[in-house]
Amino acid sequence: MTFKCKILAVDDNSISLATIEQALKEKYEVIPLNSGVRALQYLKKNKPDLILLDVRMASKDGVETLREIREMEDCQNIPVIMLTSQNDKHTVLESFMLGADNYILKPFNVEDLHERIESVLRKAGSRKNADSGETS
Repeated sequence: MTFKCKILAVDDNSISLATIEQALKEKYEVIPLNSGVRALQYLKKNKPDLILLDVRMASKDGVETLREIREMEDCQNIPVIMLTSQNDKHTVLESFMLGADNYILKPFNVEDLHERIESVLRKAGSRKNADSGETS
């Protein structure tokens, strides 16, 4: 049995969520959730390898969700890629200041999404090895 990285996909748009799941399901284990509140509840008990987080969501937006994720114990180092249909410079900067690892505009290209996920996971793996004193 091969190990698949777990990706938590958070988007309140069911079509976007289904698109993400379809694009990634062969290579990754995708956990689709439709709100920031549900994502925070999930993270209390589970630690995915990466989070794809939509910026524009109803009750709790992605930036607010990211802020709360970074305040949670054991969640500060989970890589996060923000997804949005808005190219708002302020939101991009705020996301990076809160520790987002990357930013993708919707509609996204599936190849680009895969490349960015791989890049962020590689970087996170390098950080983890450096923190534990391992060499790759």
